[in-house]
Formats: sequence, structure tokens, C-alpha cells
Amino acid sequence: MHSFIHGFADFCRSLGGFRLAIASAVALGLAGVVIYSTGFGLFFPIEQRGGIYLASILIVICKFGTDRLKTSGGGFSNIANVTVDILLLAAAVFSIYRFMIVQTAMANDLYDIVPADILACFVGLIVIVELTRRVWGWTLFVVSLLSLIYILWGQDLPGVLRHSGFSYEQLAENLWFNLNKGIFGSITNIVINVVLIFVLFGVMLESTGAGQTLLKYAFRLTQKTRGGPAHAAIIASGLFGTMSGSPVANIVGTGTFTIPIIKKRGFSPEFSAGVEATASCGGQIMPPIMGAAALVMADLAGIPYLFLITAALIPALFYYLSLFLGVTVEARKQGIEPITDLEAYKITPQDRLNAIMFVAPILSVIIGLVMGFSPAMAGFFALVVLLLCSIVNPEVRKNPARLLRGLISGGVNAAELMISVAAIEIVVGVMDTTGLGLKFAGMVENIGNQQLFLSLFVAMTGALILGMGMPTLPAYLIIVLIMGPAIKLLGLSTLVVHLFVFYYGVASSLTPPVAIAAYVAAPIAGANPIMTALMALRIGAAKFIIPFAFAYYPTLLLVENFDIIAFFSILVRLSLTVYLVSSALSAFDRTKLNFTSILIRLVLAVLCLLTPIEYHGPATVFSVMILLKSWQIFPFKTRLSS
Repeated sequence: MHSFIHGFADFCRSLGGFRLAIASAVALGLAGVVIYSTGFGLFFPIEQRGGIYLASILIVICKFGTDRLKTSGGGFSNIANVTVDILLLAAAVFSIYRFMIVQTAMANDLYDIVPADILACFVGLIVIVELTRRVWGWTLFVVSLLSLIYILWGQDLPGVLRHSGFSYEQLAENLWFNLNKGIFGSITNIVINVVLIFVLFGVMLESTGAGQTLLKYAFRLTQKTRGGPAHAAIIASGLFGTMSGSPVANIVGTGTFTIPIIKKRGFSPEFSAGVEATASCGGQIMPPIMGAAALVMADLAGIPYLFLITAALIPALFYYLSLFLGVTVEARKQGIEPITDLEAYKITPQDRLNAIMFVAPILSVIIGLVMGFSPAMAGFFALVVLLLCSIVNPEVRKNPARLLRGLISGGVNAAELMISVAAIEIVVGVMDTTGLGLKFAGMVENIGNQQLFLSLFVAMTGALILGMGMPTLPAYLIIVLIMGPAIKLLGLSTLVVHLFVFYYGVASSLTPPVAIAAYVAAPIAGANPIMTALMALRIGAAKFIIPFAFAYYPTLLLVENFDIIAFFSILVRLSLTVYLVSSALSAFDRTKLNFTSILIRLVLAVLCLLTPIEYHGPATVFSVMILLKSWQIFPFKTRLSS
């Protein structure tokens, strides 16, 4: 008996290669379905959503199950792992099959939920929650699990959190058998029909070699600056990040190349990793694509995508201006000079030809949006253009299989994203059913006592806490669902509300103690993750300032309440604020700053952004004087500049 069990356990372990082959085949099929459905449609919503979720679950079970078999201790452990995965897959098939059957029945006639449907709902939710833990870790797992606990037993809670209670039939209908909310709801529809094509596009950029060419151009552009490779990392990560839609993928893709070079230039490991982490996260707020979250934002807020990316342009430029300033100040502080060896960054004729691979797709997105195409169709054209342009790369011509591997990787990334979306849909369904979002909005309003700054500060704090440990898209969705109604009660526009929480959704990936971007970048640099996160916060401190700036001055967004005089006024004042904060947090400008100088600069930075002219007027004048003195342009002596 013992030998039989041992032999069966070894057989289970041997399934690893077979499972990976299944995952790869299904991932390739998923990528093909995404491309076809985006370009040509022709899929019914029920079959499309159910089929893509089932494919995603199969991919994740096979991929992560194989990883568990490789690291398991053998024996009963192998048997247990395979058994659990088979049960999860069987449960998923049963649950999604019931979803299709019931939804078809509901579409044709009245339908009452039966016990088999309740069972399908619960086992399906268990599958989603468990796979969320495997793919995305404990944070999103805990959030989705707590949501389920709340809707099941929230009627027993005291005070404002208490709800009226719901039957199992109501729970099943709201969380599973619904095309507007729950697992298969509206967010799932947006992600499938708009976001997934851009996920594939981002992966294919790397597979075709466009990412490496982009890096080389970034290094060439910044070769004469003090920051050198650090500035190059900011440009490359910002541009690549806006297309890839994933800070983690961006850090892994570009950071493995940029971080060692930044360290070689003399920057500390923590600073090197912090620059890469901050720049990669900033790609999510940089037009013209802004990653997956912006595509979802446009649909949720009912804002045209072209309108949205126009509004996001100036704040994003200020964000990257602050990063450039932070690197420049640090380089001066450490005495790092520009490099003189220009041959190392020489652009070859092949590089110029390869540049077509990232220039042409971006232009196709912009042209498509301007011509009135949907974001999804613009993404489809961008992917097609990228694939056609990839033939200019001799590496692709020598090895066309790298395109196939790219599509498989894109399918895997899409599957993992769908699991996170399913977890978020649980939260959405619970909040919509119980009214928790509106209750939270009232709580924030009471705490803020109808004072805009205090309310925004409470909302910012809540957003940073809610978004910790999550990728950008889930972080944004949870934050906007919980904090969005509260901020909107302050009288801000829908656009400002969504951009405000979006910024802090991005910032949450850099906020200790759960700073996922810093935790990814730190090992590459051999740095401490917490110190890396703190350094990233220092370098990119402007990301905490900018949302307040456009909340008070929506003219910064170009498309709301635009006034040319007010626009240039806040443009100058925000520029001064970014400069003052960057130098103060580094305790250095042209020379070392003492405590008094640091304090003065921080106070002036705050005063520059206040709305009354009696505050920001004198503050702006004093700030300009400090700048001129620091740069030795205005030869007068003052204690303000130290």
C-alpha cells in the first residue's frame, strides 16, 4: 500500500510538464479570443464572460499548481495538491455551467433561484477567493473574504455597519447570477472588452524587443545629465509603464537593466530601487494609455477616454518633473557628474529602425482615439501595427516563436488579471447590495465636517490604506467604490473624484508597510524593501501633492473650468512647490540645507498652493527669491536660502 501511494505521488509530481502545456495552450487560445472579440465581436456576453473566466481559472490552476508540485515535499503532499486542484477545477466548471444555464433562462423568462444555484454560487466564490490568494497574495484575499463575511453576518454588527440581512437566494442572485454586478458584472465586461487587449499589447511590446530599444533611446537622451541612468530609467519606465499597465511587470522588465547601471553611477541601492519603483508606478498616470485602470475609469465615470487622457497630461508631467528634480538634487548631493563616454549609448541604424515598434503603435492609439474609435479598437489596431512592425527586428525574423511565447505570456497575464477582477467584483457586489459605500461616504463627510481639505486628507489616508498590497486596477476599484461617493459629496466633479482616488491607488503600491513595487525593486538592487519604499516616497513626494492641487484648481486638468490666467498661476506655483519639496526632503540644493531652511521651504510650499492670494502671492515671491539665490542668478544675501 505504501509503495502504491508513493508511486501515485511521483505520478502526480510528473504531471507538472503536462499541466504547463495545458496552461500554455489555453493561454494562447485566450489571447486569440481576446484579439478576435476585440476586433470583430460576435460573442454573446454570457458565453464570453463565462468562457473567459473558466479559461482563466484553468490557466491559474495549472500554472500555480505546477509551481506547488515543484516545491512540495512529495508523498501525500503531491496527492493532496493535485486532489485540491482537481476539486477546484470541477467546482469552477459546475459553477460557471450553472451561471450560463440560469442566465439563459433569466433572459427568456422569469426564474427562481434553486438550491443547486446557491451551491454553485458558494463553491464558485470559494474557487475565486482561493485562487486570489494564490495569485495576488493575502491582501486582496482578505478584502474579498471579509466582504463575504460581511454580507453573510453583517446584520449582527452594531451601529452604522449593520445591514438588514439577505437570504442565500438574494446573495446568489447578486454575486453570481447577475450581468450588472457580482462576479460577472459590469467591471468584468469592461475588462474583457477594453482592458485585456492592452494587457496583450504591453506584453507583446517586450516580446518584440521594443522595450529594449526604448531603453536605449532613454539612455541616449539623458546621457549628459547628472542623473544619467536614473533619468533614463524615469523616461523608459514612464513610457513603457503607460503601455504595459503593470508597475510590477515594468520593474521586472526594465529594472533588471536600469537598477544595476544606476548603482554603478554611484547611487545607493535604496535610491536606485526607489527611482525605478517610483517611475514604474508613474507610468499608470502617464497618457496616452495610462494602463488598465484608466480604461476602466473612463467607462465607470462615463468620461470619453480622449477627454480623460487630456485631463491627466499636466498632472502626470508634474509627477515626472518631481522625479527628475529628486534625482538631480541627489546627484548634486553625492557629487555625481555627467558621463563623457558617449559611444556606450550610440544609436545604430538598426535601433532607429526598431524605434518604429513603439512609435507606430502609440501613434495608432492616438490617431484612433482622435478619429473617434473606441479605446478597445484603438488598442486592437495598436497590437496589429506592433505585430506588423516587429518584422523590422532581425531577432524576431530569426526566431518568430518569441511572438508565440509573447501571446502565451499575455494570455497568462490576462488570466491572472481576471482573477483579481473576480475578487473585486465580490467587493463591488457586496457594497452595492448592502449600501456600505454610501454609509462610508457619510462617515467621511462627518469626520471632515464639510471642510474640503480635512475631508480630502481623510479620503487620501483611507485610499492609501485600502490600496496597500494590491495592483493598480484592484486598488483603484476598491478605493473609488468606497471613497468615491464620500469625495463627490464635497462638490467635486466626477473627473476630479476619479483622478484623485486613482493617484492614491497608484501611490499605495509605494506606501509602507505593504509597498509591492518597492518589494519587487529592492531585491534587484540588493536593498532593504522598507528603506526602498521610504526612498521612493521621498523621491516622488509630489504624487501626494498633485491630487490636492487639481482638486482645488481643476483648471490644471485643461478640460474643466479652464482659465488661462488661473492656469499659468497654478502652473508657476506648483512648479515652485515641487522644487521646494524636492530640495527640502533631500536636505540639499546647491549646498546642504539646515533645519531652518528645510522648514521654511516646506512652509512656503504649502502657502504657494493656498487659494487666497494674500497667502500664495507673498509665498510665490519668496520662493522665486530662494530659487534665484540657490542658482546664483540673483546676487543678494538672505537667510532664507541658507
